[in-house]
Amino acid sequence: MKILYGVQGTGNGHITRARVMAECFARKNVDVDYIFSGRDSNKYFDMASFGDYQTKTGLSFSTRNGQVSQIDTLKNIKLGQFVKDVRRLEIDQYDLVFNDFEPVSAWAAKLAKIPVIAMSHQAAFLSPEVPMHSNGFLKRTFLKQFAPADIHLGVHWQPFSKNIIPPFIPYEKPINTCRSIENKVLVYLPFEDLNRVLELLRDFPDKEFYCYHPDAKDCSKTHIHLRAPSREGFLKDLANTSGVVGNAGFELSSEALKFGKKLLLKPLEGQFEQHANAQTLQDMGFARVMHYLSSDALEEFLAEPSGKSIDFPADPCALVDWLLSKQWHDLDTLHQSLWQGLLVQPHKAA
Repeated sequence: MKILYGVQGTGNGHITRARVMAECFARKNVDVDYIFSGRDSNKYFDMASFGDYQTKTGLSFSTRNGQVSQIDTLKNIKLGQFVKDVRRLEIDQYDLVFNDFEPVSAWAAKLAKIPVIAMSHQAAFLSPEVPMHSNGFLKRTFLKQFAPADIHLGVHWQPFSKNIIPPFIPYEKPINTCRSIENKVLVYLPFEDLNRVLELLRDFPDKEFYCYHPDAKDCSKTHIHLRAPSREGFLKDLANTSGVVGNAGFELSSEALKFGKKLLLKPLEGQFEQHANAQTLQDMGFARVMHYLSSDALEEFLAEPSGKSIDFPADPCALVDWLLSKQWHDLDTLHQSLWQGLLVQPHKAA
């Protein structure tokens, strides 16, 4: 079987998930090509897992000062280029398109009548059982059309329905063996203005903040240690941090939950997925939420004890075996095998 794996590149969470999948595909000698869209080609980093991958412009949203900018998003959408990319993508050589919310490969496969299996956190919201905390009809319609698929596997923290699978968080030895440093805090707020983040952190000189940001260069300013994007460096700092301050992206929250790090989340304004993530984790008792960069919220968070841990699976090979079996409508077997023995705190009723 030859697979094209389409990955949304707007945030690092999709790429992190793809790295875990790529390792399993490689171990099983599956023939997989990778295509990414949603960010400039020169802004991808730590991409060795994907070999000779392709990049396309794709479709994405634009942000400004911690919120989605509808005006900038409309200005930056290149529909003409998107249509060209869909039509020009050489898709006929593939038996299957595996897709993580990537629209170019999804639409090219749909037009060529090649099967598409989607696996993404966004796909989870297509299930009515998954809390969306807002009117869901228009959002679900958008999600279905953005990157169409024949089968949708949603990734979430609880087994809300049979098409929901847990996140795969690999066993990182340094993280599991390091003790948390009480005054160390990891900060990852890529959608916020860096100067505003620094202003927030300056008020807490007794803490050591390791702040990763797309606009940062490696340097230290008293108790604030700026870091340019680096997957390896990020994992090392996650290993011994006492807590994580971040936007409410799914993958970062999942990694923090896996390794028992307390969470303070500031969801990206105008992005319903992040608001739903933040509300769900708050309801589960796994995170605090702030809706603006708040010194009071940060102070309360820093005074809290360490977080709770959820032992999400590390190995996605059961999913890969299911893909290779072509028994794609047998969701029950996949669901049961991945959630078996995984205890998750029940979600509070609204």
